[in-house]
Order: sequence, then structure tokens, then C-alpha cells
Amino acid sequence: MQSVVQQAEKMGLELWETLKEAIVAYTGLSPPTFFTLLALILALYYAVSGLFPSSGHRHAASRDFEPQMEPLRPPVQIGEVTEDELKAYDGSDPEKPLLMAIQGQIYDVSQSRMFYGPGGPYALFAGKDASRALAKMSFEEKDLTGDISGLSPFELEALQDWEYKFIGKYVKVGTVKSTVPVTEQESTGEASESTPHDAESSKPTEDGPSESAAVKNDETPSKVDADKE
Repeated sequence: MQSVVQQAEKMGLELWETLKEAIVAYTGLSPPTFFTLLALILALYYAVSGLFPSSGHRHAASRDFEPQMEPLRPPVQIGEVTEDELKAYDGSDPEKPLLMAIQGQIYDVSQSRMFYGPGGPYALFAGKDASRALAKMSFEEKDLTGDISGLSPFELEALQDWEYKFIGKYVKVGTVKSTVPVTEQESTGEASESTPHDAESSKPTEDGPSESAAVKNDETPSKVDADKE
């Protein structure tokens, strides 16, 4: 029995000597320095890991948070609205859906609020017909309009791609009421027409010379006769 214990001790010492030689050979550190550094690393690891919750805690927290998130409301048809009325659906009011129009067609983009809602990369398109801006991939205020006149074939093709994407992903809920400007000719048409009274006054009489002219002609011969006398 004693010989077995002695053999175990001898093997332990040999293993320790081998371990010390390996530490010095591979790390260049003395065994006390190596184990001190290892202890510091383990202590630092446990200290940092304690600052963050485990994956189980994260899943539990996410499950607790999910019931608090309100589900998306079903799209509501708003019919035909003006551009000013569409501005009320730009996401500033959380009680209203988030809407956006392309080519006069209004779509509910509430499911992509992270993109089109306040603070999103495309937030300035919400509540507007942004056809021109999407075609040109422009973020300038002057391009936030549904007017697509003067666009190049490439820009019109890009706009069509955007429209196909919206048709396939979002629900159409209305249209933008088109406004027809009144031309200047129509507004001043009645003023430019001449009145019947002016036409009659400028029309020559069909009855011949006026009475004053006839009287003058009658008086002229009598005056000549008086001069002769």
C-alpha cells in the first residue's frame, strides 16, 4: 500500500515538473507568474460576464416585452383626399396610420414604420406623394411632389419599380385628389368679351345721315341765298 502511494506521489511530481517546463517553453513565463496571470484573467471574465444578463434572461425579457407591443391595426380605406389632408398621416400622430402615395395611389406603410416613420431614413416621404423623389432618388424638398413631368426614361423605370414594390407589399387605401389649375384665359374670358351695347353704339346706322346733319344741309342753301341778296 505504501509503495502505491509513493508511486502516485512520484508521478505527480514528474507531471508537475513537466508542466513547469511546458509553461516556460511555450509562454516564456515562470510558473508563479503564469498562474497569477491566469487567475487575473478568470477574475476579469467573471466580473465582465456579471454585467450582462445570460441568454436565458434575455429571452425572458423579450417575452415580457412582446405583450406590451401593440399589434398593427388593419388598413383603413380613406378614399380620395387632397395633398394637404394626406400630410396628416406622416406618422406624427401615433393614432393615425402611416400613409404614402405613389402616382396618386395611397398606400398604408405602417408595417415599415422603422423606414417611413419619424426618425426613419425615408421619413420625409411619409404623408406625401413622393413619386418624383423616388424616381430621382432625391431627398430635396422640391422633389417631394407627384409631378413626374420631365423625368428621363431611366427615372420613369425606377419609379415603376418602386410602384410594383408598393403594390406587392402594402395595401392601397385611397387616392390623391388631382387639382386642375384655372388658366388665365378662362379667368379673363368674360372680361375680354365686348358688350352688346358697345357693339350697337359702334355699328353704323342704316337710316342714313343723322337729323343734325340733315338740318345743317337744309340751312346751308338759305344762307347762300341771303348772301346773294
